[in-house]
Amino acid sequence: MNGDSKIVIELEEVLSFLKREMKLKEVYDSIVSQRAIARAASERELSVSNDEIQREADKQRRELCLEKASDTVAWLNEQMATPEEWETGIRFSLLAQKLAEEMFGKEVEKFFIQNRSEFEQIILYQMIIANDKLAQELYFQIEEGEVSFFAAAHEYDIDEIRRQKCGYEGKLYPWQLEPDIASIIFNTSPQQLIGPFRTEQGYHLFFVEELIPAELTSQRYQEILNHMFKQWLNIELENILNY
Repeated sequence: MNGDSKIVIELEEVLSFLKREMKLKEVYDSIVSQRAIARAASERELSVSNDEIQREADKQRRELCLEKASDTVAWLNEQMATPEEWETGIRFSLLAQKLAEEMFGKEVEKFFIQNRSEFEQIILYQMIIANDKLAQELYFQIEEGEVSFFAAAHEYDIDEIRRQKCGYEGKLYPWQLEPDIASIIFNTSPQQLIGPFRTEQGYHLFFVEELIPAELTSQRYQEILNHMFKQWLNIELENILNY
């Protein structure tokens, strides 16, 4: 096994390395998964055309800034792969995508509607205060307009990084928060002060700048599709390995 390098690596050495690094099982599972995908695609008479492979190859070349044929050859040499092996990989990737669409494409919208609330997001600010008395004082000061939430977070939050960001936590999904807190925050109208809530960390005050409604974008469609396909593949893999 070699590329342009003069160093020769035997297959036995590759196998030994994978075992040593505890990566052989991962490779093994990937190979078995590919077999399961190929079998399921064959049963459904799915295939990938040469034109589809060419379009995907052109797309990858653009993304990798491989403007000339010689650039592509040089890149493949670096990867220790032939054009044929690259095309085979593209073919399999496109086949897996077709199989996912065939099996679960019609289920994505239904899943999204049933779980819409899980795809809502908020732009959240938070500060955690060390003691209850100060948290209550800050709550009333913010409510009365004596101080802004952001200024208070910048001064009193126990976390240095969050202080520097004036309490900014980011754009979050419900599952990224504790269930009890998520339930309250996602059911409170934006631009309202929430808290204080006590946890092991301290006393929390929240401010939701914006609620972002769930939308089935093309990216989210693909994420849900991939999730469904991965679940199916895990079950297939388990059944094959336990057969």
